[in-house]
Amino acid sequence: MDESVEIGQRELELFRDLLIRFQVFVREHVIESRERESAERLGEIAAVTEADTIYRIDRLTEKGVLDWFLAEWPRDWPAELVMEGIEDSDTIIVPTKATPRLKVIIDPIDGTRELIHDKRSAWVLTGVAPYRGDLTGIGDLLLAVMTEIPTARQWRSDQVSGIRGAGPRGVRARAYDLIRGGDHAIELRPSTARGFDHGFASFARFFPEGKGLLASMEEAFWQAVGQSTGEIPTVFDDQYISTGGQIYELLAGRDRMVVDFRPLALKKQGLAKGLVCHPYDICTALLLEEVGGVVMEPDGGSLKSVLNTTAPVSWMGFASRDLADLALPVIRHLIPRFFGPGPPPD
Repeated sequence: MDESVEIGQRELELFRDLLIRFQVFVREHVIESRERESAERLGEIAAVTEADTIYRIDRLTEKGVLDWFLAEWPRDWPAELVMEGIEDSDTIIVPTKATPRLKVIIDPIDGTRELIHDKRSAWVLTGVAPYRGDLTGIGDLLLAVMTEIPTARQWRSDQVSGIRGAGPRGVRARAYDLIRGGDHAIELRPSTARGFDHGFASFARFFPEGKGLLASMEEAFWQAVGQSTGEIPTVFDDQYISTGGQIYELLAGRDRMVVDFRPLALKKQGLAKGLVCHPYDICTALLLEEVGGVVMEPDGGSLKSVLNTTAPVSWMGFASRDLADLALPVIRHLIPRFFGPGPPPD
């Protein structure tokens, strides 16, 4: 199927409002679950899918997600749901048995592990694309919404939504006061720095698998761009175990670069399975692009993955085109050296 559905601005604004309500629902559902049950209980393994490990807190949330869509999603815009925790072979359409006009990709809790241990915020992530069957890809997403699920000690939850092609004016950001109630607009602006000095720029290497290879590439990168020659470090690293959280840090001007080449590293080491970025993790990338940031594949092209739950996604995100232009030639030079044929370099 290569025909796509036309979605107008009015419909996109309708979907934006619906998904904002949906994500507030998920946030409150997770917070209530956390208040009822211990971290140990919520962290129990509920299932292991082809894509990820599913914890009890994930499973509790998934049921609420499906119930919400069945009750609230407009019946004249049937949607196929692609969601973490649902196998690619399990097709879920709301309303049931309708012919889908949309594909909605969802990560109900991106950053489950850090949230369970109350270390750092997780995020609800959602993207909407016109339905093109199995060909529907990340580049087809026209709307993205993300909402923060904060730690127990936080009073504020941020939310960002945006429409492809609308530019910065189409990106809306709000902060919710979870204690006193209410919300207000906030401004998110990526860093305007022309280089990486005295800023945060990271290569994702969360887990033991592939970490040595990724760290070696990272060191070679900083040497090549002249940031690893002094005794005092001038570039700082942040391992945020949430792709949505990494996109937010770039949006908010806190990070200047994020590189996630975990799939390349695992493939190089002959590891067929591993915890990597999937399309539902990176479905809000268009928010960064609409405010002037850059998100790309390792070759410098736009993200091409289809919208499913299992495709591994290697990606790079930059606060600006200037930073992308600074890094990309070095990255292109290093990829064959570290991930090409032959043994990894010493």
